[in-house]
Amino acid sequence: MNSKPVTALIADDEPLLRERLVAHLARAWPQLQIVAEARNGREAVEAFEDLHPEIAFLDVHMPGMNGIDAARSIGCGALLVFVTAYEQYAVQAFEQGAVDYLVKPFDEARLADTVARLKQRLRHPPAAAADAAPIDDLLDRLAHALQAAPAAKAWLQWIKASVGSMVRLIPVAQIVYLRSDEKYTLVVWEGGEALIRKTIRELVDELDPADFVQIHRSVIVNLHQVAQVTRGLNETAEVQLKGRDESLPVSRSYLHVFRQM
Repeated sequence: MNSKPVTALIADDEPLLRERLVAHLARAWPQLQIVAEARNGREAVEAFEDLHPEIAFLDVHMPGMNGIDAARSIGCGALLVFVTAYEQYAVQAFEQGAVDYLVKPFDEARLADTVARLKQRLRHPPAAAADAAPIDDLLDRLAHALQAAPAAKAWLQWIKASVGSMVRLIPVAQIVYLRSDEKYTLVVWEGGEALIRKTIRELVDELDPADFVQIHRSVIVNLHQVAQVTRGLNETAEVQLKGRDESLPVSRSYLHVFRQM
């Protein structure tokens, strides 16, 4: 006896992030059928009204109608999973228990937990009337937090790099360091290396300074990848990286970065 496949829609204004979530879900839940992909909340609501999927993965931040407003329209008609790069919204959603969440960049283990919870809720769905109030209350809280929070800068989460005929989406959290020459920047990450047409000056403004610092006019390093700093002559230094043979130069102009730590 063949059971009807579970269906879902994905709404995110970044095409590559939609593709990545589709790929992750294909591995974590091969039987799940993605019936629609939307670029914003309005398209998500229209797709839901046409196709009535059982699950909706909604990015919180989308142009026009955002994920929270889309969730209001969908209501209890589908199981809601918020997708966000902002942990504070995710935690609020998860603590309420009415919906689930994923934080970008996607983590395989976290996605597996989400899939398990979704399957459990599909097997034992709560009464719609009992679930409506908690979801409405949660969405009110999230909308208020979204409006009241200061406009935090959205730091770069992914870097797109051409590798042969493909475009590789590199999670920023996996980057070890970036090093530029006149025309290109070398991106060294846990999975390999790639060249991009973006300058160090552009990248240093887009990367979270809590994680990435410029240590030379041509080098940015991920602080989580630094094993030690060795001082040299003339107020210079070298950075040794965790589990790697190469070292990175620290010029005099940027030595203060490590003095303050």
